[in-house]
Amino acid sequence: MKRVIFYFDGFNFYNGLKAKSKIDTQWKEYYWLDFVKFANQFIDLDTHELVSVKYFTAKPTDAGQISRQSALFSANKLLNGEKFQVIKGQYQNKDIKCRATCRQIFQQQEEKKTDVSIATSMLIDCFNNLVDNIILITADSDQVPAIQAIKRQFPDKKVKVYFPPERSSTELLSLCNPVVYLGGNENKFINSVMSDLVTNSIKTYTRPISWK
Repeated sequence: MKRVIFYFDGFNFYNGLKAKSKIDTQWKEYYWLDFVKFANQFIDLDTHELVSVKYFTAKPTDAGQISRQSALFSANKLLNGEKFQVIKGQYQNKDIKCRATCRQIFQQQEEKKTDVSIATSMLIDCFNNLVDNIILITADSDQVPAIQAIKRQFPDKKVKVYFPPERSSTELLSLCNPVVYLGGNENKFINSVMSDLVTNSIKTYTRPISWK
């Protein structure tokens, strides 16, 4: 059995879904996603085994966003146990100069550590021989050096890139062609939406109202 690990660039994936939902509001429902069930639909379960889904993101600063993210991750952990892993970076304020005539300085939040965490995790999993097939969900070309290193040092490992909805990268496409465009796989999103209530005998997690 070939061992498969999915590595989600959470910031890239979420913002792709967000952009798609502005075009088609139906896509807002897919925020409430069972990531393991979603990943399993892309592999041949007769010949491949999903080892884990690793979701890389950062904790938001807005209270509502924190609550929604926590519910999503907790529901996934309840359904999938250790097969679903969350690796968190952080947000950091960055000074941005207004390009309009005011030229004022304002602060914008920038996600930190995620890119490095994804690259490090993929390389460590290869070094420890924990994976045969890497599935990277991102359109961030910052991952190009890590993919090049894996291809060079571990030629027996396969790397595939899946572009989030409304996201793409020419550099990644040239390196990992063919890629999978998740925006063209709505049926797999539909099949992976969790129930409004995800529960066991102890805990219950509810889909946020704004995600319906």
